[in-house]
Formats: sequence, C-alpha cells, structure tokens
Amino acid sequence: MSNTPHELHDDFPEHAEAISVLKQVDAHFARMAEEYHALNRQIHRAETNVEPMEDLAMIELRKERGALKDKLYAVLKAPQPTS
Repeated sequence: MSNTPHELHDDFPEHAEAISVLKQVDAHFARMAEEYHALNRQIHRAETNVEPMEDLAMIELRKERGALKDKLYAVLKAPQPTS
C-alpha cells in the first residue's frame, strides 16, 4: 500500500481548475473538500506511523474518505452553472 497522500488535485487532475473554483464559490463543496483533506492527513499520518492507529479504525477512515471522494467527484461531474 502506498503512503502517498490522496490529494484531490492529484486524483482528479482534469478537474483541478474546477476544484479551485468550487472551493471559493460553493460553501458545501469547500466544507467537503476540507473534511476530505483532514481525513487524508489523518490517514497519511497513521500510514507513516507518525500517529499509529488500529487496523479497524484505519479501515473505517478509508471508507469515510472513499465515500467523501465519491460525493466530491459527483459534484465535479455535475454541470456547473455559468456566470
């Protein structure tokens, strides 16, 4: 298993601009992105043994991160209103 963080811009490079814009104009997206980033940091710290945790706790955090990533991707794939 890789200990590389799963950053949104890296996982969805084709949506990098939309991610930046949505973080600024969509409060719900911004909150989800921040929650994703916080989970991602927590998982990365555990994977690198900076803050070890039990396997079951790690599995639950990964599931939560995956579900959140799916929600973020759904927003990214949805048609965006134009100004």
